[in-house]
Amino acid sequence: MLTDLRIKNLALVSDLAIQFGPGYNSITGETGAGKSILIGALGLVLGERADRTLIRDGDDHCSVEAIIDTACLGKAFHAHIEQNGIEPCEGGQLFLKRSFSASGGNRQFINGSPTTLSVLASIGEWLVDIHGPHDHQSLLKAARQLDILDAYGGLEEARSEFAALVDQRAALAGQKADLIVDEDAYARELDLLRFQVAEIELARLKPDEEPELEQAFQRATHSARLAELAIEARGLIDDGEPSVSDLSAALGRTLQEMAGIDPGAEPLLAEQRAINEQLADLSGAVADYAERLSLDPERMKQVEERYNLVQTLKRKYGSTLAEVIAFGEKAAKRLAAIEGRDEELARLNAETAKLTEQIRSLGQALSAERKAIAPKLVKEAERQLNDLGFLQSRFDVEIVDPSELGQAEAALSRTGFDQIEFLFAPNPGEPFKPLKVIASSGEMARVMLALKTVLAVQDSIPVLVFDEVDSNVGGETAGVVGEKMKQIGAKRQVLCITHLAPVAAAGHRHYLVSKEIVEGRTLTRLTRLDGEARIKELTRMLGGGGAAARQHAEALLSIPK
Repeated sequence: MLTDLRIKNLALVSDLAIQFGPGYNSITGETGAGKSILIGALGLVLGERADRTLIRDGDDHCSVEAIIDTACLGKAFHAHIEQNGIEPCEGGQLFLKRSFSASGGNRQFINGSPTTLSVLASIGEWLVDIHGPHDHQSLLKAARQLDILDAYGGLEEARSEFAALVDQRAALAGQKADLIVDEDAYARELDLLRFQVAEIELARLKPDEEPELEQAFQRATHSARLAELAIEARGLIDDGEPSVSDLSAALGRTLQEMAGIDPGAEPLLAEQRAINEQLADLSGAVADYAERLSLDPERMKQVEERYNLVQTLKRKYGSTLAEVIAFGEKAAKRLAAIEGRDEELARLNAETAKLTEQIRSLGQALSAERKAIAPKLVKEAERQLNDLGFLQSRFDVEIVDPSELGQAEAALSRTGFDQIEFLFAPNPGEPFKPLKVIASSGEMARVMLALKTVLAVQDSIPVLVFDEVDSNVGGETAGVVGEKMKQIGAKRQVLCITHLAPVAAAGHRHYLVSKEIVEGRTLTRLTRLDGEARIKELTRMLGGGGAAARQHAEALLSIPK
């Protein structure tokens, strides 16, 4: 549901903030008041191209913001959001913003993050259908029409199963493509893989050996200097002039004399003796360390060669030994597949043939169900169209199976074999034409209204906007149009710009678009009408003044919403 719309510096709008409610929202106003600005603004924030001539005179920047409640949209929409790198909707609220300047700047945001115009437009297709002279009509797209038919017939599960089979077949095709190469390329890859696998296997790598190897390499590389330092350390302990041992002994004699005078000094003497023992231990440990440094040249050579081998493999195949080992395992698997490609190709061909048969069977069953469902949709749509004044109109759903035309392979899309087109003939004697080529926007809007009434339960787009839906409509048909709006409003949010009082009166909420002059500038305003104000507007729409018009307006509002 569209909850908030804010427009700044667009045409006659300076700064307009609008809050819409659920259900059916009717919008009225005199010709030229600026009702079309609302549709244009909504189109802009949904990704339509910007016309910079619409920037308000005297300003160089225009912006439109919208807040849409996404509670009725499922996981697929939020997955689409995530796939496009958009922040999740906090509290189920989707924030859209579009701004552009006279100098050519153009920026768009979704949930506060900058995005591209194409992403904004793709998000918009999930949110709003605009029917009228500024069309944002997903129902005109063949793919959308197929979605509608399948939703009407409850075929989503069968279609998902079909799509999964097609995806599996595509995955097999990718595996086959990897195996089917020219012989020169095959030979080169085979030689490379054999070398890589052999090089890594011969190394007999262990994932955890690197720290110990690094330590051994450093010790071997600097063994001469380490030996010098060990000798120096022992000399400081035992052979210096004076040595640490000599100093400790002298300290011991001093403390012993102290203890002879004062027994309270005995603990100090005990600590000194412990230090003597530690010095002796340290001297022995340094000697042992020095002895271990005396590696034979062959062992030193082995350590160096192992270290250099590990570094070489890391440069080629991964930053860690674990990555090198993983690379080798993957290469070995690929090598086995290539060396056994004939057998692998035979297996893949067999699986592909099996999947193709399953696809053909399920696709044909899906097509048959669609052909069985289509007449029911046609009948219901024609009934709704008759209610809307198309008393002799005809509606049809054309379904073509490309496999019948020898295009089975090309027809393996994720949606099935069928190509679909909604057709319409508004008058007797006229041929059926696709919806997308119907010339009259008024006719188009009413056809969309009829279909939306039929499909209100199945259709997932939360916001429907109708403009000029009442073109060439009058009398009882106007009341029927209003009733259809109300019916759809029970399932979806509806915004309808109308010139007919019966259509406006059916709204759960009524908004008036008007113009006023402020400081010599013309401004468009939008006001929600209730009570007397609403009666006054409906009276105007019914012909102006007079008691009869007012009574008619009151009667229209007395009809239960």
